Amino acid sequence: MQAAQTERKRAEHSVVGYLTGAMSFAVAATPAVAETKKDSVTATLPTHTVTGSSGFKTDEASGGKFTAPLVDTPKSVTVIPAEVLQDTGSVTLTEALRTVPGIAFGAGEGGNPVGDRPFIRGYDAQASTFLDGLRDIGAQSREMFNVDSVEVIKGPSGAYEGRGSAGGAINIVSKTPKLEHFTEGTISVGNAAYKRATADGNYQIGEHAAFRLNAMYHDAGTPGRDVTSFSRWGIAPSIAFGLGTPTRATLSYYHLQSNDTPDTGIPYNNGTFNRRADGRPQLFAPGDGSPVDVGRNTYYGLGRDFRRDRVDMGTFSLEHDVSTALKLRNTTRIARTSQDYVWTQPDDSQGNIYYGMVWRRANTRYSVANTVANQTEATGKFETGGFKHSYAAGLEFSREHSSNDTYNVPTGSNRCPNGIGAAGGYNCTSLFNPNPNDPWTGNITLANNPAETTVRTQSAYVFDTIELSPRWQINGGLRFDRYSASATTSANAQGVRSSFSRDDNLLNYQLGLVFKPAQNGSIYVAYGTSSTPSGSVAGQGADGSALTPDRSGNRGDVLAPEKNRAYELGTKWNVLDNKLALTAAVFRIETTNARIVLQDGTAAMAGNKRVDGFELGWSGALTNKWQVFGGYTYLKSELRNNGGSGSAFGATNGTEFPNTPKSSFSLWTTYQPMPKFTLGGGAYYVSKVWGSANPANPKWVPAYWRFDAMASYRIDKHMHLQLNVQNLFDKKYYNQAYASHYASLAPGRAAILTLGIRY
Repeated sequence: MQAAQTERKRAEHSVVGYLTGAMSFAVAATPAVAETKKDSVTATLPTHTVTGSSGFKTDEASGGKFTAPLVDTPKSVTVIPAEVLQDTGSVTLTEALRTVPGIAFGAGEGGNPVGDRPFIRGYDAQASTFLDGLRDIGAQSREMFNVDSVEVIKGPSGAYEGRGSAGGAINIVSKTPKLEHFTEGTISVGNAAYKRATADGNYQIGEHAAFRLNAMYHDAGTPGRDVTSFSRWGIAPSIAFGLGTPTRATLSYYHLQSNDTPDTGIPYNNGTFNRRADGRPQLFAPGDGSPVDVGRNTYYGLGRDFRRDRVDMGTFSLEHDVSTALKLRNTTRIARTSQDYVWTQPDDSQGNIYYGMVWRRANTRYSVANTVANQTEATGKFETGGFKHSYAAGLEFSREHSSNDTYNVPTGSNRCPNGIGAAGGYNCTSLFNPNPNDPWTGNITLANNPAETTVRTQSAYVFDTIELSPRWQINGGLRFDRYSASATTSANAQGVRSSFSRDDNLLNYQLGLVFKPAQNGSIYVAYGTSSTPSGSVAGQGADGSALTPDRSGNRGDVLAPEKNRAYELGTKWNVLDNKLALTAAVFRIETTNARIVLQDGTAAMAGNKRVDGFELGWSGALTNKWQVFGGYTYLKSELRNNGGSGSAFGATNGTEFPNTPKSSFSLWTTYQPMPKFTLGGGAYYVSKVWGSANPANPKWVPAYWRFDAMASYRIDKHMHLQLNVQNLFDKKYYNQAYASHYASLAPGRAAILTLGIRY
């Protein structure tokens, strides 16, 4: 009997979670503030509402900074629920985010070239990634084994996060202990030597206490790319006390460790190059800046290549409900993230490709990021002057410190003067037929010369939703950050290190007006700001405003924070008896003081860039058996004043942003023709993406369509089988475009069979 009830709850959670957790471009109220609203999006069948360990409904977003129900929040947010993660077979953050249009993925050469680097609405959001509401700055590739949902907040979110991207932020929501017993796991196998196992056990250990343990092992190659491989394991125990009482405490630990052979990518066929004078014949004419046309399995790396990530994170959260209208929460986190790699980049900067060669440039890093953070939040509601208020207020303190070292790797001359093979020490290889097993014998040593960055922040914020009448609401937010950053460079040839520091006061805000023409719909207009100060990535990725002086030695105004602002007009409707959410929004994001290089080589806060766009979103159920999740985004980006040194000044004005496709579309849908059988499919489109839109030497990857398929069969109440086929038609496409040298080739067709077990 108990097993049957557990199975029924799981089925109900699947339906309700799809309908309520996946609300695109809207976000729900904080648990302490949320009320049962008639316009909440819930399924009519089944009628049971699943609740979490603290009694809060699962149709509410995480965190305490959203003070209105889904349909009444004047902000574009997409929430990817656990059901979509499971059905699509998404096991990394990158795979999960592909279901959200308007997000592209950037590549790099140093920093974090093969880790998570999402671009939201054209702006780099690597440093705007959060875990359970706290910034997760460490460069890495994130796993989904301990994730309940992923929230994508779009548009300048300075009021939510302080320093950050103008395009938006990502918040990952972890699994937490619940007052119930269950044990579940998965075993997966597939082509390209795919092997994966996960376990999730939740155990009630007292009337108000529970323990949960998530674990994962993953080992796989890349379909169509024989040499690359990904091996990792993780464990995430957590224990909670006081569940179901006014005072709750949760202690959790997260560990992830990986050991990969990273992919090298494919070089661009540059339109300009340095011609050789040694008589070597040129094999083909200059190209248009797209990737070189070589076989999918072409790999330019060597056996020396490796990549190792490690994440260790401990979090303690204490919550107390002072009353039904006021809740307090304090969270403390200590985290350490390391990234260690030697990675071969197929460098095309000298034009070797036109002579049939590729220089094996070695990009290297040994980075450690340490974070200590504390956040205190108060959420509640009150009434004054006849107006109802739902508010959230908080304080945050954090210290982030990173140390970035490199390896010494002998790689010869970038001109490949001795050609390929032994004569050049295998530092240059064939463009069309490289051999990753070449007997390269160079010595790799750690430089022991790190650069260091420290970022300290003290923040205060407040949000309030004011109900003026049943049809009109005002939603506002204000945040102040005291931001202090310092950096010390690696020692130069004379052993001298340089140090720089800067303090800034960041004040960001948002304001939205919501009109409700009906209980199941809203129309809103919103304005918001964000700030991107120097050193905001804390040395963990590409920094467009690095904490260094310009050539004139002036560190004043040229290090001031970039200021961004956005306007948005949108509407949200819950239709089909509140089972399907439809959303639409038009928006503009502007940066009017971007840091650029002037004609004389000095820097100035004089750049101007803009993104105009619109979005459509849908999520929920068309019928009791047919569910959909997805959207469409159009982005018109323009670098209005992009500077440039010397003759390059103004040359790129009017061009598009890198990593910003004009059009992107996603649709994931499932249909249940029989009670035990479910079919699913996905269609994804991304238009042309520029790595660099410089007219003198463009770099880009072509548009693509990708299709996925899924079939699931429930064997009995304890077991089910699921088959995912990703990239169904084995499309050859590129999913990352670096600004200079290479593009990243996406995996080929992957077929993965999963056995799921639950007791």
